[in-house]
Amino acid sequence: MKESIMVIGGGVIGLSCALELRQRGYEVTVLERNECGGQASGAAAGMLAPYSENVESPDEFFQLCLQSLQLYPHWQEEVKRISQMSFEYTSSGSLYVVYHEADLLALEGRLHWQRQYGSTGAIIDGEELFRLEPLLSPEVRAALYTPEESHLYAPDYVRALEQACRNAGVHIYDRLGQVDLLQWDSEVKVSTENGQHFQSDQLLICSGAWAQQTTEVLGLAFPIYPIRGQICAYDRKAHPIQHMVFSSQGYLVGKENGSLVCGASEDIAGFSTEVTERGIERLKRWNKKVFPKLDDMQPFHRWAGLRPSTQDGMPLIGRLSGERSRIILAAGHYRNGILLSPATAKLAADIVEKKDIAAYNLAFSPERFVGLGL
Repeated sequence: MKESIMVIGGGVIGLSCALELRQRGYEVTVLERNECGGQASGAAAGMLAPYSENVESPDEFFQLCLQSLQLYPHWQEEVKRISQMSFEYTSSGSLYVVYHEADLLALEGRLHWQRQYGSTGAIIDGEELFRLEPLLSPEVRAALYTPEESHLYAPDYVRALEQACRNAGVHIYDRLGQVDLLQWDSEVKVSTENGQHFQSDQLLICSGAWAQQTTEVLGLAFPIYPIRGQICAYDRKAHPIQHMVFSSQGYLVGKENGSLVCGASEDIAGFSTEVTERGIERLKRWNKKVFPKLDDMQPFHRWAGLRPSTQDGMPLIGRLSGERSRIILAAGHYRNGILLSPATAKLAADIVEKKDIAAYNLAFSPERFVGLGL
């Protein structure tokens, strides 16, 4: 009989890990302090765009993101099959736009290394560019077109993940309030703010921006901090676009539900998810430089979520050592939780099963920060 696994955190990472572990035969329980998918997961724009969002080089983080993109076609089909629910998954491709001749050299450098990692992209300009997106600003000089990138509708995806977990036999407990770790040596025991107690053989911490609170009792200070991301949405029917469009300032992506999502304005605000005029005004200032007609429109919806950021920008995915070896972390995915959900689920389940993992995954070890006095 396989061991029991307790997952703290019912966001996209926790639910994905729970589903993968349950599919491998484990008894899985998910504990969520609020509502499943209620923070960064449900607020995300749902872009699956590792080439557009990793502009420097093919480091370990890019390789994990690329693996996840490649897993998505089968993964999303499985989530739909198990949940018996549908959600938008669109292979739209993307455009990363630039405004100056001087930016073309950087685009060419990116295209060179990205083609070595599976991209069939190209740099396009002139009539070809405006044929793809006629409403682009005439000031746009060129764009890096990446056909492989896609997006999904995050709220529906997370709801389907939760239902898939339930249908597969995962036990989910939400609205628990604070979850406190009591014991982790011979077995794992936790208590919740509402007075419940749970125990398991192993613990997987996937509580995003709250992971640091859970791990403080271990005497370890993992640098995971909440970053508020503010997003707004316009009427896509009044301003149709066909691709995800990125610039150095943000992104725009059209959804099947008729919304044109623009993001994201980021700031440090603790655990506040309040939407501010300053944050939304920043989005409105830059997006009209991409699509000038947006200057005549007002967003019909504004929202914010908390993104779990780490000190070096990479997630914490790995098993702790010594007396803490029953504990595994999968947290700190910042703005890439939706994209990284299938790859993180696979990696976390492999770690639970003590399988060999690809060498680049060692870069995400939580213990890279141990002893640094953070």
